[in-house]
Parts: sequence; C-alpha cells; structure tokens
Amino acid sequence: MLKSDEIKALFVRFESAAAEVEGVECWSARGLQLLLGYTQWRNFVNIIDKAKDACRNAGGNVQYHFADISKMVEIGSGAEKEIEEILLTRYACYLIAQNGDSRKEQIAFAQNYFAVQTRRAEIIEQRILEGKRIEARAKLRETEKRLSGVLYECGVDDKGFAVIRSKGDKALFQLDTAQLKRKMGVPQNRPIADFLPTVSIKAKDFAAAMTTENVQIKDLHGVTAIEKEHVDNNLGVRKIMIERGLVPENLLPDEDIQKVERRLKIEEKKNFKKYKPKGENNETH
Repeated sequence: MLKSDEIKALFVRFESAAAEVEGVECWSARGLQLLLGYTQWRNFVNIIDKAKDACRNAGGNVQYHFADISKMVEIGSGAEKEIEEILLTRYACYLIAQNGDSRKEQIAFAQNYFAVQTRRAEIIEQRILEGKRIEARAKLRETEKRLSGVLYECGVDDKGFAVIRSKGDKALFQLDTAQLKRKMGVPQNRPIADFLPTVSIKAKDFAAAMTTENVQIKDLHGVTAIEKEHVDNNLGVRKIMIERGLVPENLLPDEDIQKVERRLKIEEKKNFKKYKPKGENNETH
C-alpha cells in the first residue's frame, strides 16, 4: 500500500504534468502514459479507447475530453517526425485510470487524484485508504463464501458455519461476538467486519483462507474438527499481529463500510456530472 511520502511524491508529479490550454486544465496522453507506468504507446491507446467508450456511454463529448492533436519530436541528428498526441481533460484522465489495473500503485493513486475536486494529497490518501478497505471487505466476503461452500460439502450447515466463524472471531479478538460488538459499537444486526479497520479485515480473510485450504488438504469433516482448525488459524494470525505490535481487540473500529461505499458512489456520480460539458457544441482544446 502507498505510504504518505509516496503519495505526496506522486501528487507533485501529477500536478507538474498538468497544463492549461484555452482555459481548460488538461494532461498530455503521452505524459500520462509514463505517469501510469505504461511503456508502450500502443498498449496505452487500448486503455484510452476503453475510456472513450465509457465517456460515450455516460453521454459525454468524446472530442471535447479526448482532443486529438499532433506534435513533432526529435528522432536524432536534428531530424523530427510527427507523432499522434491527445490532450485529456481531468475527466478523461479519470476514465483512463478507472480502466487501468488498480493493483499498480500509480494507477490506484491516479484513480483518486483525478476523482477529487479539492486537489490535496491528504484527501487523495484518504480515498486510497477507503478504497483498499472496501476491496479488503469484498475479498473477505468472497473468501467466506468459498469457505461456506467447502464446509457444506464436509457436512456443515449454515448454523454450524456461523458457530465456526464465531469461534474463529473469539480466537482472533479474545472476545465473543456479542462482547466485540458492544465494545466496537456495532449494531446487532450487522457483521462485525463492516466496522473493522483494514488490517483486521485482512486478518480474518487470511485465517478463513487457510481454513478453506486445510479443510480440503486434511480432509476434515464435521463442526468439531473444522472448528478446531479455524480456531488454530485465527490464533496463528493473532500471534503474528501481536508480534508486530497490533492487538486485534484494541484496534479502533472504522466507519461503517456501507456508508463509505455510498459516499464514494455519490462522489463518483457528482464527478461524472461535473466533468461532462454542458452541451455537445463545446470546442476541443
């Protein structure tokens, strides 16, 4: 995950790459290619084409946001040649970043940099952290879904799965589900994971993933045997966290992840509306 100093360094690079052309803030596609870590222009053009489709589907003016131009570059011995270039609005850059691989740090940064209106490194950092937490929560859901399926094949029903998961939480946090919810202020009808910090979500995910694999490798069946496996895995994860100075039950709860997801979706809708030109007769820049 990006650290604060890395985010600030990327912030400076992206800010320095911006220019104003005919009163419009924009970025060179060739420059953005390098900022996002693409070495081949032809590969980057494929991403741009996907972004154009997204712009078109959202009712945006593609010619306005992706203005085709050309420029001369030196090719040696004082000779020059004309190459393809595109001037991109912030909205175009945002769509390009959204079509990139968010596992790459510079793309994860760009997705948030081009989304925020107030261009401050602190806000971008917060959005990146929120995005990573949402990704971690989604990953935990998938892991627990897979675990549930494996356990069902091993003779464990939904009630048994709930017991096993609860015993795993108690091993990890040293508190039962009711105690942990009271301590963290979690509503009784909501999963604890929706209020955990990212590191705790990933800890639960790691333990659940190990249980899924070991149940199959060891050919475990029934609640008792699988419960012991899941408890042991959570105790192992707890040991690692404590060795690194992290006591799971003492970590502060985070914002309700459903609220975070709603807020980001609302911001994204606002960004689409803000960046879309008011009419289809906008001149390209």
